[in-house]
Amino acid sequence: MKDTTLVIMAAGIGSRFGGGIKQLEPVGPGGEIIMDYSIYDALQAGFNKVVFIIRKDLEKDFREIIGERIEKAVKVEYAFQEMDDLPEGFVKPEGRKKPWGTGQAVLCAKRLINEPFMVINADDYYGKEGFRRLHDYMVNYVGSKDGVYQM
Repeated sequence: MKDTTLVIMAAGIGSRFGGGIKQLEPVGPGGEIIMDYSIYDALQAGFNKVVFIIRKDLEKDFREIIGERIEKAVKVEYAFQEMDDLPEGFVKPEGRKKPWGTGQAVLCAKRLINEPFMVINADDYYGKEGFRRLHDYMVNYVGSKDGVYQM
């Protein structure tokens, strides 16, 4: 079985949400959060690792609400999106408080990912078929050459 990772970006501050941690808000009849549905579909498709990209201040809540439960079914790791974690030559502008976007978030997780991966937002639902198709593509068409994955 080829390793594949689901990377979940969940470090957003939810400024339009109006309070609380939007990524951890229950939406399902049994208190499920959107990530529960995405992770379930991803595991069914064949993904075998989950990397949460979060802010350090969310770690305790993430571990309690979803991480400890998901760890029973799949390998889970955490990457922390820090404002100062930037590529060489870049500096954080003075006064910036809002997290950087998708590119910087994924860069924060790069040391944890050594296999084909899919990146999703914690608060979006993509559907079972999307996970299956991408997983199948990654295991059937994405090859490794000298440890670097290529298409």
